[in-house]
Amino acid sequence: MTKKLTSEQIQLLKDELSTDLASYLVDDFHYTPEEAIDVLYTSETFERLQDDDTGLYYQSPGYVYSFLQNELKNAKVS
Repeated sequence: MTKKLTSEQIQLLKDELSTDLASYLVDDFHYTPEEAIDVLYTSETFERLQDDDTGLYYQSPGYVYSFLQNELKNAKVS
């Protein structure tokens, strides 16, 4: 029997993923924490992460980060 996640549980997963993604940006791109958060929050990846229908919140941080890295490589983040 599969239990459905509550909206609070989904938000927690999104928050934890966002923390991990910002940390990866600090480590890999040498952004300050503030810059990393700004880059993350203005990305298409973050927008997709916030959309429950994508299920992206249920994926590993590394998998989601690969989308963000590709987005940065292609200069799609403002």
